[in-house]
Amino acid sequence: MLINHDTRCALDCVVDLVNSAAQGSEPDTLGDVSALGRFVERNAISDVRTLTRQDLTAVRAVRARFTDVFSAPDTRTAAALLNTMVAAAGTTPRLTDHDGYDWHLHYFAPGASVADHLAADGGMALAFLLVAGERERLRRCSAPDCRRAFIDLSRNRSRRYCSSRTCGNRLHVAAYRARLREAAR
Repeated sequence: MLINHDTRCALDCVVDLVNSAAQGSEPDTLGDVSALGRFVERNAISDVRTLTRQDLTAVRAVRARFTDVFSAPDTRTAAALLNTMVAAAGTTPRLTDHDGYDWHLHYFAPGASVADHLAADGGMALAFLLVAGERERLRRCSAPDCRRAFIDLSRNRSRRYCSSRTCGNRLHVAAYRARLREAAR
């Protein structure tokens, strides 16, 4: 599946946003406006004005809608959720070349709030996956103690863990040790 730079950045941002919610013993990492500022900076979100508490509330609402897309039971439900989100964001496709990047599309209107920006660009990136028949790439980590979201962009759609270095490695080491214990009996 060929994904351009902007779509990949938007998908990565959606995953980061979904994973910012409290999960198990992990706290919500969008706890205040300064945390939202760090999220915006980490994801290189452009055209963002001064952030407010209202922005934080709106971004958390967008996060909940993206979370619903990840857990949608079928493509029709996911599409309906994305259609509603993208329409509410006032999607306004426009060509732009900023910050050293060649021409690319932004889907948010000039001067849009950060929540509308995320809903429009992230919603369209997820919509491209649905249109390509790739909804099954929206996944949750298979580690029993981790439910982090990720998008499986591997060629053969075989990725099972949010990170092979953390969850994947931890489970493989545990399975190896269990085999050693079993063999020692």
